[in-house]
Amino acid sequence: MTALVWTGVMLLGGIGAVCRLLLDRAVSARHTRGFPFGTLAVNLSGAFLLGFLGGLALDRHAALLAGTAFVGSYTTFSTWMLETQRLGEERRIWPAVGNIVVSVALGLIAAWLGMTVGSRL
Repeated sequence: MTALVWTGVMLLGGIGAVCRLLLDRAVSARHTRGFPFGTLAVNLSGAFLLGFLGGLALDRHAALLAGTAFVGSYTTFSTWMLETQRLGEERRIWPAVGNIVVSVALGLIAAWLGMTVGSRL
């Protein structure tokens, strides 16, 4: 990889992380219940975006920059798992199970929709 690609990964990774923080905080501020709606919104929109990018015919460097750098830093599997574990630790079993089921089911749908839209462009 070239220095330009590495620079792009660093920049887009930083931008993705900032976008994640902004969306998570905006959604969480509106939904003050004990469910991680912010993380759900981030991961579902990220699944759609990665599906969309996968549907486009991008060259390998563009796919690396957009998919790995931006979307990889934007979405957050580890936070999703930690929040689910905390719900379980608090004996909030149904919200914990719901977080898993809803995230996976809607994530698959979002990725499929994104890929469908991207492949038609």
